[in-house]
Amino acid sequence: MEFGAVYPQAEIGDDPGFIRHFGQSVEDAGFAYLTAFDHILGAEASRFDGPVGGFPSAPYLIDDPFHEVFSLFSFLAGVTERIVFRPRVLILPQRSAVLAAKQAATLDRLSGSRLVLGVGVGWNHAEYEGLGQDFTNRGRRLEEQIALMRTLWAEHSVTFEGRWHRLDRVGINPRPASGSVPLWIGSGSQERSLRRVAEMGDGWIALLTPAEDLGAAVARLGELAAETGRPAPPVEILMPVASGTPDEWRARLDELAAQGVTHVCLASGRGAGRSPQDHLDTLLAAHAALGAE
Repeated sequence: MEFGAVYPQAEIGDDPGFIRHFGQSVEDAGFAYLTAFDHILGAEASRFDGPVGGFPSAPYLIDDPFHEVFSLFSFLAGVTERIVFRPRVLILPQRSAVLAAKQAATLDRLSGSRLVLGVGVGWNHAEYEGLGQDFTNRGRRLEEQIALMRTLWAEHSVTFEGRWHRLDRVGINPRPASGSVPLWIGSGSQERSLRRVAEMGDGWIALLTPAEDLGAAVARLGELAAETGRPAPPVEILMPVASGTPDEWRARLDELAAQGVTHVCLASGRGAGRSPQDHLDTLLAAHAALGAE
């Protein structure tokens, strides 16, 4: 099982010295990767009426700070050597797929192939609106975007005719060193979402509500992958470590492993008045207690 650390965007602040310290500290502790959430725009609470995206209310609003993930990881790539960077998840349908492919290829090259790109559809209709994108067809567009990005990464000159994208004899340069970037898909356990992962994803980032059954979803994902002739994809899930004991965390890890989980992000959680150093200390202590390597 691989362990990642969740970058606490909403509370870490914007001191570049501490952000560098955070990245170097989780790398030195032996975390395999660092993950970060993606928001470009925050909206006021009045933009949302009741539950949204599986949450009882909007989890992030206009006052929650978020560094742009490609910029953040480019900075951290320059001050680290081994740790892998994994957006969780890049809300791809609200972005230009061509630009995202270029940004990912650049980060892959400059970091020494330390990028695993997680993508998903998101929940924030106000953010889509502000970025001039259609919220209602985001799932279908994501599928075309994934196909386009992989083509841009693999081919020198691209001609592509899709429903939403048309390219005529163009390409990005440089392309990823290996010819592609590992691309994981974050979603819930709806049948269409799992089928998308089985057919197109290099892995699944399980973004589940409390009502969704992780074990059943992983089993179904394996069945769908087998139907396509692909191996069952690896699975990542987030595990909070701001409370509980090491014995409770180990028991939870055993449960997750039995359900087919291969990657676990340790999350320091959110809380009023907690300092950036407290978030870092929480992650380092949990990693040490679990004996993660």
